Amino acid sequence: MKYSFKIKTLGLAIAMLSTFSSCTKDFDEINKDPNSLTEDQLDATLAGPAFASALYAGIHNGSYSSPGVDDQGTWGIATGILSSTFIHYLNCGYGTERNAFVNGYEGRGWTRFYTVAAPALTNALKASEGNAEATAVLKIWKVYMYNQMVDAYGPIPYTEAGNGKEKVPYDSVESIYTDFFKLLDEANATLTSTSATSVASLAPNDRVYAGNVDRWRVFGNSLRLRLALRISDKEPATAKTQAEAAVAAGVMETNAQSAYFKASNITPNNLNMIVNSWGYVMSASMESILVGYNDPRLERWFAPVATGAYRGNPVGGLEDQFGATEFSKFNNNVLGNGPNNTLSETKNIEIFMASENYLSRAEGALNGWNMGADAKTLYETGIRLSLAQWGVTEPAEINAYLAGTTLPTLPNILTLFPTLDLQDIPVKLPVAWSASTADQRTQIAVQKYLAIFPESWEAWADLRRSDAKVIYPVLNTDNPDAGVGKSLMKRIIYTTNEYSSNKAAVEDGVSKLGGPDSGGTRLWWDTK
Repeated sequence: MKYSFKIKTLGLAIAMLSTFSSCTKDFDEINKDPNSLTEDQLDATLAGPAFASALYAGIHNGSYSSPGVDDQGTWGIATGILSSTFIHYLNCGYGTERNAFVNGYEGRGWTRFYTVAAPALTNALKASEGNAEATAVLKIWKVYMYNQMVDAYGPIPYTEAGNGKEKVPYDSVESIYTDFFKLLDEANATLTSTSATSVASLAPNDRVYAGNVDRWRVFGNSLRLRLALRISDKEPATAKTQAEAAVAAGVMETNAQSAYFKASNITPNNLNMIVNSWGYVMSASMESILVGYNDPRLERWFAPVATGAYRGNPVGGLEDQFGATEFSKFNNNVLGNGPNNTLSETKNIEIFMASENYLSRAEGALNGWNMGADAKTLYETGIRLSLAQWGVTEPAEINAYLAGTTLPTLPNILTLFPTLDLQDIPVKLPVAWSASTADQRTQIAVQKYLAIFPESWEAWADLRRSDAKVIYPVLNTDNPDAGVGKSLMKRIIYTTNEYSSNKAAVEDGVSKLGGPDSGGTRLWWDTK
């Protein structure tokens, strides 16, 4: 793998700078562009445009306005066919729903990350040298976007990613997490002590918080809380310290603080562009929970079939197993293409929701951590924020949901295919707060699963970490590897290109992984 990290302007229309490398041959010609800027030409004026590229590519979105660089297929493959399918946020009919890695899909997100997002961030950091506030924000974003990759693949190129060398070593998951907390501590210290309220060099290109210092500080601490909970089974003492420090420093508490990427016609919301056109539909797991709970988010997320019922597609069906059966599509007014195909340009992209923090704090409270309130209060506040996020604001409706005693139900598909192995409903608890601590943990996991939707990278990591039974096993598996079968996929395998171009490094990465390069090997923090 070779990272030359040159910059090429994408034109006035896109108003951002992207960076490229030659991980794959199709980027070689880009790297030979005589008009590309070299590293010594980076200055503070390029920090914002490079950051803009790192933000958009860092959430696995792409635009046809950047020809030769990326497109919406990155979200469809890296997120839709992989993480979103693994956790049953949707179903798409591709082989990955049967836990198989097919057609090199596992490499799409990796390649785009290391050829667009990572080098863009590297250049933004170089261009921001000497600017403490800008560097702090970039450190926070580095943790966010690398966290998704390390939680998906395991050991990855991190410390020396962007070193300009032919071979790039892999860092262990443990060492990367150690650096994550270091970066977040440093960023919080800088953004807490500064008198600046805005990062001027980033603000014009920052489509998340417009350079707002306090919003980025709170985002960083919210991220620290998320990561603390992730390592809570592996390093409980460190987790407690980091979680309590994050809450004390201030995490998101209102929906106004939630992080969205502001979509536009040149940075569209990829999910909105392709979920319906690619054939993604609601899964049976989502249907079971949402219908059983009479969840008011159901009608905002999905559309009923012709009979008026909601019907989810069981994940893991055999090819053409359900024939022409109609399944609930994503609701056009919320998550689909929208009227006149413009919703993708106006529906902002969910990055990190405030509701997640309350649910994480609720679990932390059960762990005995000082989370500022009791677990029940935090749990119910998290639910309230998630409902409000999706337009559910009627107090009576919200209170009825919180007090709900109904249980998730059998999927509608059983009325047509009664012999399907779906009788054992995964979630056997109501929304109303239980008296059992063990049940409370499951309830938190279920509500976090719903609150994070549709950001599937974090939801996938959280399900692996908690081991809560929230979704059905897949109906069938095409993956014979140990630890996979019909269960939740544990990780994404490394790309074939890495074995051919960075062989010694990727083999060292497998050694640090502690198991075979398969979807069944647990990551360092996944202990159960």
